[in-house]
Amino acid sequence: MRIEVAYALPQGAIQRTYELPAAATVGDALRAAGADPAFSGVALEGSSIGVFGVPARREQPLHPGDRIEIYRPLALDPKAARRARVRQARGSSRSGRS
Repeated sequence: MRIEVAYALPQGAIQRTYELPAAATVGDALRAAGADPAFSGVALEGSSIGVFGVPARREQPLHPGDRIEIYRPLALDPKAARRARVRQARGSSRSGRS
C-alpha cells in the first residue's frame, strides 16, 4: 500500500511516499522514513505524530493513502505568547496617554 510521510519546517516541508505491506503500522512508516536521507536530523522517535491531523500511536494500522505527519515541538507555548502580547498591548496603551 502507498502512504505518505510529512514533516513541516519553517522554510518548507519534507514529503515522501513509501510503498509498505498491507498490514503496515505507523511505526513501520516511521522506520521507512528513518532510512530515508531526506529525514536525517528529524527526531522520529520522540516526536508527536498523527494521521491526517489526528493524533496516532505507532502501533496503529495504516490504510492505503494515509498521510503520517511528524510534528515539531512548539517554539513557544501559545498561552505564554498570548500573555506576552497582552502585557505589551497594555504597556503601549498606557505609554500613549497624555
